[in-house]
Amino acid sequence: MSTISPNPTNSKSGTIPRGVELLHDPVLNKGTAFTEEERDALGLRGLLPPHVHTIKEQVMRVMENFRRKPTPLEQYININALQARNETLFYRAVLDYLEEMMPIIYTPTVGEACQRYGHIFNRPRGLFITANNRGRIAEVLRNWPHTDVRVIVVTDGERILGLGDLGADGMGIPVGKLGLYTACGGVHPNQCLPITLDVGTENEELLADPLYIGIKQHRLRDAAYSDLVEKYRDRICTFDDDIQGTGAVALAGLLAAPRITGSSIADQTVLFLGAGEAGIGIGDMVVAAMREAGLSEADAKRRCWFFDSRGLVVKSRTDLVEHKRPYAHEHAPAERFLDAIESLKPTAIIGVSGQPKTFTQEVLEAMARINDRPIIFALSNPTSKSECTAEEAYQQTQGRAVFASGSPFDPVNFGDQTFVPGQGNNAYIFPGVGLGVVVSGSRLVTDEMFSEAAKALANQVTAGDLKLGRLYPPLANIREVSAHIAAAVAEVAWRRDLATIERPDDVLSYVKSQMYQPVYRSYV
Repeated sequence: MSTISPNPTNSKSGTIPRGVELLHDPVLNKGTAFTEEERDALGLRGLLPPHVHTIKEQVMRVMENFRRKPTPLEQYININALQARNETLFYRAVLDYLEEMMPIIYTPTVGEACQRYGHIFNRPRGLFITANNRGRIAEVLRNWPHTDVRVIVVTDGERILGLGDLGADGMGIPVGKLGLYTACGGVHPNQCLPITLDVGTENEELLADPLYIGIKQHRLRDAAYSDLVEKYRDRICTFDDDIQGTGAVALAGLLAAPRITGSSIADQTVLFLGAGEAGIGIGDMVVAAMREAGLSEADAKRRCWFFDSRGLVVKSRTDLVEHKRPYAHEHAPAERFLDAIESLKPTAIIGVSGQPKTFTQEVLEAMARINDRPIIFALSNPTSKSECTAEEAYQQTQGRAVFASGSPFDPVNFGDQTFVPGQGNNAYIFPGVGLGVVVSGSRLVTDEMFSEAAKALANQVTAGDLKLGRLYPPLANIREVSAHIAAAVAEVAWRRDLATIERPDDVLSYVKSQMYQPVYRSYV
């Protein structure tokens, strides 16, 4: 990575456009906030209404119109249109109303937006790279207007949330995630690049849709795919935010939960519903944390169990793919998740199955019978895929569940207590990790960085949060949380000799000084 540029320009030329061209540049546009002096100097006189507004007043207008929209999808379209015309105002509004905006610009609404992407498409954001660009990818990348790119989010659209293959319509995910790198992590928007690798789709509805935005062919596979995409983990700074980010945020929840249950991470027995890469990624991070707490690797793995579509993952099964085998333990088979609970008596169940309503009343009641404070993580996104709702978790455990979900749920009243469920969203993790890598100039992103990020996140959970049943800090605090995560990640880079930037005396203060703030710059 190159060094931090304190004042990134809007384009390769770095020049300031004038008149209508300036008003059409989303990076530089200030709308009605251009001052009288700027209007004269930049050829804007008469092109704007005469009253000069503050950014605070502009945000009032933004939120008034945003809240008038009748559905979350309409709100998504509205706020993304703002991003396309005035980036600074967009991020100011998102930051000022983060808890209201987060479910719209990211999960769960971004899932619906991706499903409808070709039908709501207005203005391109990011780069689309197809198999037809093989041999010309560098040329395509040079078409991006910003040269100081530090963070790239890439998708091939095959597995979008729990919604399956959305092909090129999956562009909503890198756009949304990079919005969070900026809003939550403070990475300058000019340093962010969304990319979709369009290699086709197996979604027949999309292939038949005249408004589909991608190439209409079935997916490239095997060698044809590898010719376009290689794996670079040990060569450049790259990570999988769904696997490693979700793993870290789940681990943070498990590190915070014992402050409610009175146990420790080494005391947990965790049963996962779902044994895909995300679930195994969480398991690997939990094992690492248990080893750090004093368990052997064998004992730590023995405390992590997986249940997939064919039952409990045990050694006697002959149908296990490679990534599940390290967690195949000696145990009698179990075809029902409830049977696995009764047999293993887990302290925590973690849902990463993408299958809704699988934490049934019987499952939740069993967990409450086995544990005084059962840990229930229903992490599948979007909300429609959640293994159970917050209300179900609290009601069916008599208010004793220690609950977290992947998508947001409203507070739940049970008896004389109001529970505020924590959202175990990887958005708590990846913006801070990205910022930590950027500010340290780290050459690689390592597993240790995610372990330290999980600890940093857990450490930001207050006694007040725990009293409300919340295992994660309020989203309103996420900039502060990201700064602490970035500092922890950067410390790993310096400790492991991966950094290319000299370590400052006060790491946290330095991190905060590098965070983008959505304020208008002066042009005169």
